[in-house]
Amino acid sequence: MAVLTGLCLMIVAAGCGERGRPSSTPSSAAPSASSERPAAGDHDLTLSHNGLDRAYLLHAPPGYDPSRPAALIIALHFYPGSSTSMRELAGLEARADKDNVLVAYPDGVGGGFNALICCGSADDVGFLTALTDHLVQTWRADPNRVFLTGISNGGDMSFRAAVESTGKFAAIGVVSGGYSGKLTTADSYVPKSPVSVITFIGGQDRYASTFQTGIQTWQQRLTCQPSPKASGVPGVTHTVAGCKDGSEVSVYTIADMGHSWPGATTGQLAASSAGLSATDLMWEFFAAHPRKA
Repeated sequence: MAVLTGLCLMIVAAGCGERGRPSSTPSSAAPSASSERPAAGDHDLTLSHNGLDRAYLLHAPPGYDPSRPAALIIALHFYPGSSTSMRELAGLEARADKDNVLVAYPDGVGGGFNALICCGSADDVGFLTALTDHLVQTWRADPNRVFLTGISNGGDMSFRAAVESTGKFAAIGVVSGGYSGKLTTADSYVPKSPVSVITFIGGQDRYASTFQTGIQTWQQRLTCQPSPKASGVPGVTHTVAGCKDGSEVSVYTIADMGHSWPGATTGQLAASSAGLSATDLMWEFFAAHPRKA
């Protein structure tokens, strides 16, 4: 946490504390959407949206076959960050290769996403919607198995997209991020179709109380009934809530963790000693929560 604290002090209050390497300018050599040739491997791509060429990395597993729909996970970085920093931190490829899942890592404009309290003014909800549509149409992602995850600013963005991108995401996985800010003050600011949520909160995160209050508000508005579940890990509490709209909310609180990704072994916000793996747990959660009709 010393590294994180130092970083936050060097950035404005809306930096990594608001939930890092700045996003690079997309290469002119990166293929455009019109020139893409879906195939297994790692792809540096761009998608034009709202007058901007938005860069993203796409990992297609070795078994990828465009004639066979694959689940899709879109992973959003912290601020300031990049697609490569998120890829290093989350470690999604090993599971993607085993389970034949596409993974996309978008770059935020200026190193961030226009989420609930930060950062920038880009139409990131529109971009994520357009990216999802593109990957469904061109890469044959299964529209009923599209999932969104993110940490910090990317986690906040996951909540915003869950509410505003109606019908696009079956579930979201939020790590060290929250449902808070001006937009969330309205009781009506909830998904219009079921979106299940799994979230991980560090007890030592300076925003822990904000994140806890936010997920409680989410559950209250969607008429969810949380109940405790055994986590199997000392210092970790777990609750699961079934909601009136058919979605589910799973909350892990790791008492000794700060603003980090539990179980990550590399990357700026890694917490390898957290006692559980956010990547593994959200992967299992996503597999069990395809989009409801």
